[in-house]
Amino acid sequence: MDTKSRKSKADRTIGIDPLVLVIAVILGIFLLINEYSYLGVGLRFSTSRFILGLLSIIVLGLLLARLFRYYKAPHNKRSFWNGSVLIDYFHIWRSGFRASLQSRRLTFGLIIMFLLIALAGICLWEAVTYYGEGWLILYLVLFVLFVVPYMLSKLRRFIAIINGSKEIAEGNIQNSIQDVGNDSLSELAGYINNMKAGYQSALEHQMKSERLKTELITNVSHDLKTPLTSIINYVDLLKKENHSSETILGYIETLERKSLRLKLLIEDLFDISKMASGTIELDIEHVDVATLLTQAIAESNTHMGQASLEIRERIAKFPIHAYLDGNKIWRVFENLISNAQKYSLPGTRIYIYLDETDDLVRFKIQNTSAYEIDFDAEELFERFKRADESRQTEGSGLGLAIVKSIVELHGGQIKVEIHGDQFNVIVHLPKKR
Repeated sequence: MDTKSRKSKADRTIGIDPLVLVIAVILGIFLLINEYSYLGVGLRFSTSRFILGLLSIIVLGLLLARLFRYYKAPHNKRSFWNGSVLIDYFHIWRSGFRASLQSRRLTFGLIIMFLLIALAGICLWEAVTYYGEGWLILYLVLFVLFVVPYMLSKLRRFIAIINGSKEIAEGNIQNSIQDVGNDSLSELAGYINNMKAGYQSALEHQMKSERLKTELITNVSHDLKTPLTSIINYVDLLKKENHSSETILGYIETLERKSLRLKLLIEDLFDISKMASGTIELDIEHVDVATLLTQAIAESNTHMGQASLEIRERIAKFPIHAYLDGNKIWRVFENLISNAQKYSLPGTRIYIYLDETDDLVRFKIQNTSAYEIDFDAEELFERFKRADESRQTEGSGLGLAIVKSIVELHGGQIKVEIHGDQFNVIVHLPKKR
């Protein structure tokens, strides 16, 4: 027989748990047959006891022989102890003992608690068996007066630490865990408070950094507006001059187009910075959202870059009223329609839906994308993120970010759904604030 076959045979050998179980069963039967206790003297010799004793000796001998053989062969030794309940039980005690060494105060408290519980059982037995109810009542009084309050105090503090940790996990980092004491629970509360303080410091540092970046962008955008306005004005003056050269006229038109595009980019950057800093205010008024959307669609048709695109509107009824900032919502419609026109597949249709419920105004725009969308739809709401990664189309990459900021300022919700090449933007706006 080769090595592999011997190894597979060893794997099929009975492990230690069944052998120990057999010994326990035999000893149990042996004690039941015996009319005396196991520690008694003068065990009477009989055939049944002789057979049981002989079986016990045989099984014990087999166990010792097997242990010796498995100890000699490392592979067999591993298979012999693998999955043993005794080993798992031993590991429980070993891990608990190691953990107790790390917190001696808690271990001491647990030992005292176990001793008191054991004493409770002893007192109960003694009281009922020998001394009547007197000792039982005395112990119960002492247990209620001292042990129960101690256990409840530990339980209360432990629950307080759990609740404090839950609040920190949910993002509430303003409150600290208040725990007075000098034990392991106090140390745990202190560690959690230190973690919270470190997290809060890092969060404040990040918020300060974001605020400084936003202020920088706002200031730079504001400083660029003045010279850019001057450039646009001078371009307008140049257009009014009589130029005979077509080349010069072409240069002027290009300069005007690029200047106006730069103006739009700076305005978008300025607006998104103000929204991010929270300095923008809404001018809430009673608005007919249906009429506002119709006007936005009509204006977008006059600036349609691709004549092959068609816009189909599905407005449930007129009017649809809500308390909104009309100028900001116009910006939402304008950006979403412009975004659909830029990135739609030529020759397709853009569908726009508008309806209402008792509390909401629901808007949806659907188009077929000309570009493969192989990233998470939520990334489109990030600043400077564009579906056209090659940036062949004009745009700042801020359109959807501005839309999301305006919608959230109104207390609404916006989401993007992608089904293959179908790109859907859904906006829900509350009718009242």
